Amino acid sequence: MADLIVSKKSIKELFSELKTKKIIIPDYQRPYKWDIDKCRTLWEDLKEFYTTEAKKHSDYFLGTIVSYTNNDKNPEIIDGQQRITSFMLLLRAFYKKLEMMDEDSNVTGLKNQIAPCIWEVSRISQQVEDKTKIHIHSEVATDEDNNTFHKILEIGEVDKNKQDNYSINYAFFLEQCNEYAKSNPLHWNDFCVTILEQCVILPIECDTQDTALTIFSTLNDRGMPLADSDIFKAQLYKNYEREAKREFTDQWKELTKICEEGNFTIDDVFKYYTHILRAEKKDKSREIGLRKFYAENKYEKLRSPNLLADIIDLAIFWRYLNSNKAIDQYPYYISDDTRKYIQCLNYYPNEFWKFPVSVFFIRNRNTPNFDEKFNSILRELTAFLFVKFIYAPSVNVIRDDIFDSCIALHTENKLKYNIEFNKDSLRERIESIGSSTRMTRALLLLYAYLDENQTKLINNNFDIEHIFPKKWQNTNYNGWERDDADLYLDKLGNKTIFEKRLNIQAGNQYFALKKNKYAESEIATVQSLSKYPKSDWVKEDIEKREKDVINKLITFFESELTKK
Repeated sequence: MADLIVSKKSIKELFSELKTKKIIIPDYQRPYKWDIDKCRTLWEDLKEFYTTEAKKHSDYFLGTIVSYTNNDKNPEIIDGQQRITSFMLLLRAFYKKLEMMDEDSNVTGLKNQIAPCIWEVSRISQQVEDKTKIHIHSEVATDEDNNTFHKILEIGEVDKNKQDNYSINYAFFLEQCNEYAKSNPLHWNDFCVTILEQCVILPIECDTQDTALTIFSTLNDRGMPLADSDIFKAQLYKNYEREAKREFTDQWKELTKICEEGNFTIDDVFKYYTHILRAEKKDKSREIGLRKFYAENKYEKLRSPNLLADIIDLAIFWRYLNSNKAIDQYPYYISDDTRKYIQCLNYYPNEFWKFPVSVFFIRNRNTPNFDEKFNSILRELTAFLFVKFIYAPSVNVIRDDIFDSCIALHTENKLKYNIEFNKDSLRERIESIGSSTRMTRALLLLYAYLDENQTKLINNNFDIEHIFPKKWQNTNYNGWERDDADLYLDKLGNKTIFEKRLNIQAGNQYFALKKNKYAESEIATVQSLSKYPKSDWVKEDIEKREKDVINKLITFFESELTKK
């Protein structure tokens, strides 16, 4: 049975007992992510504790720290590094404030209590002789961030131009210490002692790294706020031999960077990948939680030799879709004509469409005509999902079709779904959808792309423009009463996507005045409005355009859904 040492320790005990050792934050951990909001919450909680509970000799519990002793005899933190790092910054802010105060026995005594928490002290003099010998080192931080962190702990000062979390959070803590000491001069010293002695933590010291990782996973399976991918990272790390662990951590850092550049999370990529694995197994059952899915059979899925390479490939693909950042050595290319359907799907009311897209990518990533096939699949997927949602705006309606399509894409490279296409009923449904904001943007964007004159991608920074304005000064306009006009305001025929900047400039002016702004648009359907032969935009014009919008949408839907 694994040996564990569990003991309650105060912050003072936890740090000062390190003596000549260092707390190591290993390279497979997350970077320091605490922002100023978390630091503010911690600070306010500490003040509240001091005011209400400290006098009762209560403790303020900071949670658990999971660690093991590595080959250098240093404690390596498996769980809790965010709190450890933040408290180290807080203690340095305490010490800096004390350095700024007039020296007396109380100030000296407090400094002598805090100093061993941050730096090594001489065995003989019991004094800090070298402030570069700090009690913490992060192997996950970049060299620049590490230098910043170490410099803060060494000299207690921060470059005001730096925007990293270490600098921002330390500056916040120091500002709060200054304000508290100024506002509560009689309580400042006691407040410092209270934090040192009555803020307690529960260190769980393990005999091996595997034991520590197991406890880390168990604790976090029970609701502690870590991303699922943090658990996966720890489990994957265990699977590598010693010499391969560094390569894995480098790959994970690259994966993190790719996801940040693509504006999605590592959890997102793992979720997409679940549908690739489910498709391989022909699994159409209801989804389970992400962590539970990968945790089955003792994280068996994470032991696949291809998993990390697939995850990275998938992340690069989604970054390419989201940011148009291509990688030269990858064989696939995505044209603007294909991208326009991705853009339309991005305005779809849920993200289920991303699952079959991910399955398609993994199956076809090395095919020479990738873009041609991808374009065809996206056109059909767009038509199916849009029509299905128009008929029944619910995730439950498309779930089974999405699962079937994932399997069909994996096995036959095609979509599979059930839909009854009826132009008349679809027309009625679209006519009634005008006031629904859930599909309006997606439908109007698709309509804009169906214009043969639209040769460029449309910038996402657009608004929904009401051609006949929602706000108008007169109670009667060209024979329109307010009640009559309201019936037509939200029809698709009275709406268009329009660049936000131009839309603001156009405001709520009448049609004849707005046509000048329409002429500046790079959206073909908007430009056509600028050439409209009439100066007024009334009921008949809305009805005419409504018919055109719906006809073009239905023609597109029909061409894609009846071609099989």
